[in-house]
Amino acid sequence: MFFIVSKVFWVLVQPVSLTFLLCLFGWVLVAFGRRRLGLLAGALALLILGVSAFTTAGVMAIRPLEERFARPATMPRDVSTIIMLGGATSGRVSTRRQVAELTEAGDRLTETLRLAQLYPQARIVLSGGSGLMVDDGESEALTARRFFIGLGVEPSRLVLEGESRNTDENAENTLAMLGEVTGNVMLVTSAFHMPRSVGIFRTSGLEVIAWPTDYRSTGAESFGLDVVNPAVNVVTTSVAMKEWIGLAVYHWTGRIDELLPAQLSN
Repeated sequence: MFFIVSKVFWVLVQPVSLTFLLCLFGWVLVAFGRRRLGLLAGALALLILGVSAFTTAGVMAIRPLEERFARPATMPRDVSTIIMLGGATSGRVSTRRQVAELTEAGDRLTETLRLAQLYPQARIVLSGGSGLMVDDGESEALTARRFFIGLGVEPSRLVLEGESRNTDENAENTLAMLGEVTGNVMLVTSAFHMPRSVGIFRTSGLEVIAWPTDYRSTGAESFGLDVVNPAVNVVTTSVAMKEWIGLAVYHWTGRIDELLPAQLSN
């Protein structure tokens, strides 16, 4: 139920959906003679679209998330397990064409591959099912397996967890599959997603070494106009909104102990 509610909620509140719904609502109000309220709804829709598409609001919102965790200054000597969270492949395309089609978050796979080469004895956990409400393809874990085997990783090193549909299930299913974990564990996911991911693993009893990737900000932006690529700006704003809402909901429902988990001091 949590999964379904979260998916429906996000379909309705992301910037593009809000813009469309407010415009539609505005037209309905005008049609029923509520012209002033209709114009107000239309103006609000334009404001949401304008801020998300033509300003740096998105990168300003995502930057604090990306800066919350840094890669270790000194690489750990031994790593027993590398966990990669799903969300980096296009399930439908990968399934139909039997390839590993990467999305914008494809750095999760390439960085995991690099860590696998640095730590040849570590097992690699590929955690990801399907994040779609209607599952019509293979799990992300299977797609990732195709990617790693194609690039020379021994199949025996790969542990597939292909049932999880969100971050909560990533942690729950992975820990249930692994049982007692010994040694250093590295977690690979997008930098903006790392606070929520570390928080859920930490609450579940496993402290991981964060290996953030897939950055969407430079860390040096300031607020202002940005008209170069409005489509990218809308996506960044949507990703930031989704992650902040996710943190709030996970904290409110007790899935993470802190609203914005932070890196532990050495």
